[in-house]
Amino acid sequence: MQPLQPEQATFLLQMALPALKNEHRVTRKIIEAVPAEQGDYRPDGVSKSALELAWHLASAENFFMDGVAAGQFNYVGGSRPDSIRNAADVAAWYGEAFQANFDRLTRLSSEQLLKVIDFRGMFQYPAVLYLQFAINHSIHHRGQLSVYLRPMGAKVPSIYGESYDDAQARKAAHAQAGTA
Repeated sequence: MQPLQPEQATFLLQMALPALKNEHRVTRKIIEAVPAEQGDYRPDGVSKSALELAWHLASAENFFMDGVAAGQFNYVGGSRPDSIRNAADVAAWYGEAFQANFDRLTRLSSEQLLKVIDFRGMFQYPAVLYLQFAINHSIHHRGQLSVYLRPMGAKVPSIYGESYDDAQARKAAHAQAGTA
């Protein structure tokens, strides 16, 4: 495979930014749908709790975005702060961290995007390629978290199309508006 060229790296960034923003919006809805009192829910003893999964999802996405912007991955920290006690706290942190990292990404030069970054000795790729890792990882874990919602008594928000729960809410609102 030929090395990425500067214009290709810039193109990949321009493709990733809108996708990151759209996926972030959807992911945040899923995190916000976790009921505050259900953070300890886990479908099996070996599964992460809903709160642990929500934190992993939010923090890992920002880990990748920060690493691309910084030109290296920072493996220090990453633990959920004590101040984050429920999914609403995760969603608020996620929104703030995402926006700060997103803004940093928009200012990267092609040279920064092409810098090869090591990921745990497993991969050595140009920085810009890790943005797709962030997207794929978030989609994967968001799917896991969305499956937790109904057993917790929550509604599943729309992801790539209208969810059953959003369709039911829309139909109920339409029926109520027709009788008012």
